[in-house]
Amino acid sequence: MFHFIQFRRFTLSLVLVCAISQSSIAQEKKAPAKPGAGAARKGAREIKLNADDVPAFPKPPAGWDLKRAEIPRGKLEMIEYDSKSVGTTRKMNVYTPPGYSKDNRYPVLYLLHGIGGDETEWQKFARPETLLDNLIADGKAVPMIIVMPNGRARKNDRAEGNVFASAPAFSAFEKDLLEDVIPTIESRFSVQADRDHRAIAGLCMGGGQALNFGLGHLGTFGWVGGFSSAPNTKPPGELMPDPEAVKKLKLLYVSCGSRDGLIGVSQAVHSHSKVHGIEHVWHVPPHGHDPDQWKQDLYHFVQKLFR
Repeated sequence: MFHFIQFRRFTLSLVLVCAISQSSIAQEKKAPAKPGAGAARKGAREIKLNADDVPAFPKPPAGWDLKRAEIPRGKLEMIEYDSKSVGTTRKMNVYTPPGYSKDNRYPVLYLLHGIGGDETEWQKFARPETLLDNLIADGKAVPMIIVMPNGRARKNDRAEGNVFASAPAFSAFEKDLLEDVIPTIESRFSVQADRDHRAIAGLCMGGGQALNFGLGHLGTFGWVGGFSSAPNTKPPGELMPDPEAVKKLKLLYVSCGSRDGLIGVSQAVHSHSKVHGIEHVWHVPPHGHDPDQWKQDLYHFVQKLFR
């Protein structure tokens, strides 16, 4: 309930930017971002950019997201698990890399969706299996497992009706993730089960979850990424009460488009990290709150993981 109240502190118009974008993904309608799109038309908080709000990476090269016939392919499968915390059987999408073998042990990225999505959202607009197959073939990413669970921890976990009513379920997912999702993955797949080989990231509402859960459990996750994180993100002082402990992370990646009405959330995390000397990636490309932003974030983020 606390996190729901915290979520409601922000204006509804600001959060609507996230919901509108997520709805468009569900309908698989992708339009190029336009200056001020989304945020401006819904009266979101004014965007104020600082001198260091700039891209940390160039645009991906041509063909970066296209399936290549000549390379080995990984596997994407939907699995079910019994969630004791929710009290029902739930689903998650799991990518295993090309040549996956139980003779090897793999690092794991837990990748979370937005407020209007589910365990299939990343597959619909980003095709992580294609991105990873390409990057692994080129030696730009290490072979890893990617787990895409449903971050709405309740018995009816579909994105139906008023999606904002599911805000408490996104907070409740912390228990499901730690007590059910991770143990399931580590019992069924050949993984390296320690913080140095466990990452968490997400977009929008899932970005807030990733920052909250990742920074809240530094003994569990060594790599944390928030993409266009939503207002469910805890205030920086609460998110990182012990800056010295956060400095032990292998990677803190924070990103948001310069045209995104939610950029203030990520700016606050960046500013706090900068003031306290916490090394991190701060990536602000010319995007709105849109799938192209998150797809490129995934492309850049996975290349830095488990090195």
